[in-house]
Amino acid sequence: MTKLQYCEILKTKINVTNMQETLAYINTHIDLLRGKYICVANVHTTVMAYDNEKYRMIQNSAAMALPDGAPLSRYSRLMGFQGAQRVTGPDLMIELFQISPQKGYRHFFYGATQQTLDAMQNALERDYPGIKIAGMYAPPFRPLTAKEDAEIVQRINDAAPDFVWVGLGAPKQEEWMYAHREKLCAVSLGVGAGFDYLAGNIKRAPRIMQKLCLEWLYRLLQDPRRLWRRYVTTNARFLWYLIRGRTIKKNDR
Repeated sequence: MTKLQYCEILKTKINVTNMQETLAYINTHIDLLRGKYICVANVHTTVMAYDNEKYRMIQNSAAMALPDGAPLSRYSRLMGFQGAQRVTGPDLMIELFQISPQKGYRHFFYGATQQTLDAMQNALERDYPGIKIAGMYAPPFRPLTAKEDAEIVQRINDAAPDFVWVGLGAPKQEEWMYAHREKLCAVSLGVGAGFDYLAGNIKRAPRIMQKLCLEWLYRLLQDPRRLWRRYVTTNARFLWYLIRGRTIKKNDR
């Protein structure tokens, strides 16, 4: 398997890549990636990983940790990795959906509610003719029993997907993928709000806001009661941790 380049940000290994390189890597190594998982990292998950050693281990055990958050790819460029670009979960989904009929890829979706999955299936069949949906499952809002978990693993493997898209939100989706590594016949990808975007539950920020690293603000304005603490406090801690880390390194010289 090709060795991947990464930039360590707050002790988490974030891949130095772009969308074209990521797609090429996945397409070339799809069989070697089966049973493994790909994390889609942002400021929120990176700060959580810095604060939580177990979650950091899960992030660093992934086959890839893609820089979904623009600050991550910008920081990588500041560290000398000029080829670092943002690779968002929703955009990666779209790119893979578009080439799936040609490649024969099959997709399984795990997460969200049945209502969201139904809306997403309608959108996928409408926007990506020929896409093969191997299955969908909306887990209950409680831990699965060992029997239930074994049954869903069997259900996924019987459906023979190439990709298992996991939309449980962080950190649950990464924890789920880690717990099921080497148990599934497909590569798992945690895509957070990707299911809601596809289903039309929430809208993505305009491209100009994405380029200016303001997509978090657009999401905050759509759901301020739920997201204000996450974005305001997490973004502040991310900057503080980076500044503190650089200060410590400077004083150690």
